[in-house]
Amino acid sequence: FCLHYPTYYSSGKVMLREPSLLDIAAPIKVIGDIHGQFADLLRLFVVGGFPPNQRYLFLGDYVDRGPQSLEVVALLFAYKIRYPNHIFLLRGNHECDETNKVYGFYTECETRYSSGLWRLMNGAFNCMPIAALVNNRVFCVHGGLSPALYSFDQIRAIKRPVKIPENGLLCDLLWSDPKENQNGYTANIDRQISFCFGTDVVNNFKERFDIDIICRAHQVAEEGYEFFAGKSLLTVFSAPDYCGGYSNGAAIACFDAKLRCSLQVLKPSRPGQPAVSSTSRPMTPRAPQNMEDEQFHHLGTKLQVAA
Repeated sequence: FCLHYPTYYSSGKVMLREPSLLDIAAPIKVIGDIHGQFADLLRLFVVGGFPPNQRYLFLGDYVDRGPQSLEVVALLFAYKIRYPNHIFLLRGNHECDETNKVYGFYTECETRYSSGLWRLMNGAFNCMPIAALVNNRVFCVHGGLSPALYSFDQIRAIKRPVKIPENGLLCDLLWSDPKENQNGYTANIDRQISFCFGTDVVNNFKERFDIDIICRAHQVAEEGYEFFAGKSLLTVFSAPDYCGGYSNGAAIACFDAKLRCSLQVLKPSRPGQPAVSSTSRPMTPRAPQNMEDEQFHHLGTKLQVAA
């Protein structure tokens, strides 16, 4: 199932035919981080419905941390090839060789198959779309906002395959976080990369881009979802009992044809584990630099954005 190499080549080709900024029509169900929790992915499909009976937008972070990243990616890529208009796969910050070499995916690939499979799958990750607009009113992305973003055309202009740089627009879209009790952008100290942004940034973004809500993933939420800036930003996290060490739920955000949002929630199955809060949530910092990375920069492509 996992070692079907043409799946990874084909999925990359399918995703390259899509724009970097997807335009998606509602209704759609939105799923956040999975992080190799394959059994929980199947539970989400049981609750939300299996493709093609339901349409899904995934917000990234399919790999690392959990024990079955290969199964997660293989299933979602197979669905993408079979039902390209029913499942959409955005890129997360863990769909990057420099990150997933450190946080588990490389070890899983090398132990179970080979490092060659890891390289192949990261090649497919480099082809993934970056963000999505649902009915031009809901902006969906893995991480968050960027001070470098002035027009959606900048996202549309990102050429793929592409590696994630250490700064700039693409980096911020996959790495940044909202933060209470601040204005503007500040350095993201916890992650050691990109920015944190305040409620004023969210409100200004909504007004400037004529958006109703921002839907993103990237952070563990106790109930599986968490609102910010009133209900202007929604964080969706879909890996329950994260890493087997936390008592958090998982959520699916369901946007109907009129963009009314409801939430389907999986309750945690491991009560008694540490709870997650906005002040004590696990975060992935940037992978240590100056490793023997250069040999893995196999595509060598560069970010290209509009001026």
